[in-house]
Amino acid sequence: MMATVAQDTLAARPVTELHGVGERLAARLHRLGIETLQDLLFHLPLRYQDRTRTVPIGTLEHGNQVAVEGVIESSEVHFGRRRSLLVRLYDGTGYLTLRFFYFGQTQRDLLVRGSRLRCFGEARNGPRGIEMVHPEYQLPDRDDDLGGDELLFDALTPIYPTTSGLQQPMLRRLIMQAIELLIEHPLTEWLPTEQLTPLPSQPLLPGVTAAPLPPLNNAIVYLHYPPPDADQQLLSEGRHPAQQRLAYEELLAHQLGLRRLHHRTQQLPAPALSGDQQLRQQLLANLPFRLTAAQQRVVAEIAADLERPQPMQRLVQGDVGAGKTVVAALALLQAIECGQQVALMAPTELLAEQHYRNFSHWLEPLGIQICWLTGRIKGRLRRSALEDIALGNAQLTIGTHALFQQQVLFRQLGLVVVDEQHRFGVHQRLALRDKGRDSGQLPHQLIMTATPIPRTLAQTAYADLDISVIDELPPGRTPVVTAAIDDSRRAEVVERIYAACLAGQQAYWVCTLVEESEVLQAQAAAATAEQLTEALPQLQVGLLHGRMSSEEKGAVMAAFQAAEIDLLVATTVIEVGVDVPNASLMIIENAERFGLAQLHQLRGRVGRGATRSSCVLLYHPPLTDVARERLAMMRDTGDGFLIAQKDLELRGPGELLGTRQTGMWQFRIADLVRDEGLLDRAHEAADALLEKHPERVAPLIARWLGERERYGDV
Repeated sequence: MMATVAQDTLAARPVTELHGVGERLAARLHRLGIETLQDLLFHLPLRYQDRTRTVPIGTLEHGNQVAVEGVIESSEVHFGRRRSLLVRLYDGTGYLTLRFFYFGQTQRDLLVRGSRLRCFGEARNGPRGIEMVHPEYQLPDRDDDLGGDELLFDALTPIYPTTSGLQQPMLRRLIMQAIELLIEHPLTEWLPTEQLTPLPSQPLLPGVTAAPLPPLNNAIVYLHYPPPDADQQLLSEGRHPAQQRLAYEELLAHQLGLRRLHHRTQQLPAPALSGDQQLRQQLLANLPFRLTAAQQRVVAEIAADLERPQPMQRLVQGDVGAGKTVVAALALLQAIECGQQVALMAPTELLAEQHYRNFSHWLEPLGIQICWLTGRIKGRLRRSALEDIALGNAQLTIGTHALFQQQVLFRQLGLVVVDEQHRFGVHQRLALRDKGRDSGQLPHQLIMTATPIPRTLAQTAYADLDISVIDELPPGRTPVVTAAIDDSRRAEVVERIYAACLAGQQAYWVCTLVEESEVLQAQAAAATAEQLTEALPQLQVGLLHGRMSSEEKGAVMAAFQAAEIDLLVATTVIEVGVDVPNASLMIIENAERFGLAQLHQLRGRVGRGATRSSCVLLYHPPLTDVARERLAMMRDTGDGFLIAQKDLELRGPGELLGTRQTGMWQFRIADLVRDEGLLDRAHEAADALLEKHPERVAPLIARWLGERERYGDV
């Protein structure tokens, strides 16, 4: 009979059962995400030290981290700029100085001439030759453990991620206790034997056959205590078969969790929205352009979803300027044709206002009543808006986080559109979707992002969603020429702006901060606007930042769109949504401080008209290797998907998705960049488990996701 998840007793036993773990230590472990004995076992080392043997002192070089053993030749307190205890150690091959800045009389009494001493530390070049500062040490001739943890092991020494107040020796002792319990109560092996065949990502030498993946418990023990001959390079890269075994199971559990959530959602009812197409045909007839083939394909995919009596869960992604907004407009009109209300939520007031203007321009001629709701709307206007929403008069409600507040009640919410979804917390999106539960049906969900998502990330983070890609730009969009320029040439850039604006064009100048910060060495937007006003008195310079009121921001953007402002100095509030076709020049100051995705979004504010457009990445040297790589990528390509893949490699999925707050995508062991080769295998394994071993699905999800699985319910 198949074992159940209850057999994994270590998953249910708290760390407080271990010897020496009281409330204070448990709180420190909690900061590392360690609550149970199983959590402790999955808390893997960052790296390893080789303390399995001592090395001759005479062979030491600067930077070596090693264990040595010798006899103390001398021990004295040295009074220099800083008092220190200097211990001279000799092993027959050379001398080593041990330097202690913090010491007491007990330590001085122990470290005396003639005593045999074993120590571990990093060798450095010092004034008296090779030295170690505050090494760990032991006196092998004594029976006690003076000097701390054992210095010589029969396995490589693990170095763990830790937190304030929790030292490595303590972590090692706790994990050793957990390993002893693991031997008594092994974790259940939920993967079928056929899924433990060699992984394609295992590096092999020519002529060497890959071995099957190790069983779960063997892999855990190996990673905490690898033998002296373990391949340290593979371990440091996270590509050892034991590490890949755990990463593979975690990715598999993640896939299963998302698929179960998708299946669960599909069992719930949603309004079937067919519509008579009258409003959609009117909008298409009024548009001054034709939809691209990619837009038409995505519109058809969404329309088919909305016609089903199960909730649509679709992500629409496309590069900057691909035309996602009009696709959303056609989707919401399909819902409105069926008498349903639509809520559209944007992450910033500026983007929400941009949507409000666009949709008002397109939909008010069709007789659609649009409601505008943000946190800044107060008093009588707010009460009126809430009443219109509750009565169903507001067919489309556009706003920010204010939409999911408790007082906002919809009469018949049929569709929720979330723009730039990765900027919202999970609970915020869930609260908005739940506005439709009162009718006994869930609203459909359409999620849009202008941040292209690499395939590996989409497969993993959005496995519970259907994905549509608008992979074609509208005709007339001109490629943006990008250049990276040292900020010592700032005057040349200002001259270039002057020439462009005199020719009738407009420009953006983006700064990282609103106020001065000497630490970040970034120009403040306000100070930059003042400087540029002085340098360019013939031009009208505007200022836009997040601390301005909604009315102030709206007025500035309206003036810029009307070409009353030549040069707009702004913070990253203009990153998404802002559309001024006459703007053809973008200056991004301190560009080395931005991630690739954000640079690409900012660059997307220009190149929206027929005029040749340029983006100048103004950087402050010296550049780090990563910053240099980012700027080179921006110069070399305008393909958002290539840029997103590079951003994933450089910054990781948490930064790219903005989902570190959610918990769902925080892998304990797997790494989406390093383990890309495991993803397809995990997808296939998920299919096989669901078909042949459905009883193993829940235990696997519980082991790796636990309570986090509920976060995917958005």
